[in-house]
Amino acid sequence: MKFIMAIIKPFKLDEVREALTALGIEGMTVTEVKGYGRQKGQTEIYRGAEYEIHFLPKVKIEVAVAADQVERAVEAITGAASSGKIGDGKIFVVDLEKVLRIRTGESDAEAL
Repeated sequence: MKFIMAIIKPFKLDEVREALTALGIEGMTVTEVKGYGRQKGQTEIYRGAEYEIHFLPKVKIEVAVAADQVERAVEAITGAASSGKIGDGKIFVVDLEKVLRIRTGESDAEAL
């Protein structure tokens, strides 16, 4: 089992959700976050005054998948989240040691 964390632009969330749902991946956690990478923020002009925004709004998606679904899930996220511009985001894949469904007590693959 693997745990996929993707940091993407907020307006791409619905496209990513639809792409993962099409693969049969059910359930995800979405968190509104702020951060920056290589783009190091951006400069805005408000009422004639220029100021810098260091932390840009992003969305973090967290999904647990079976090991055989990882490549397809990563491709789906990449395809749906990509705009070809700086700041499209990052995807992190880490090993998932154990999963437990609280209601039924099911564990690992059955809990996904």
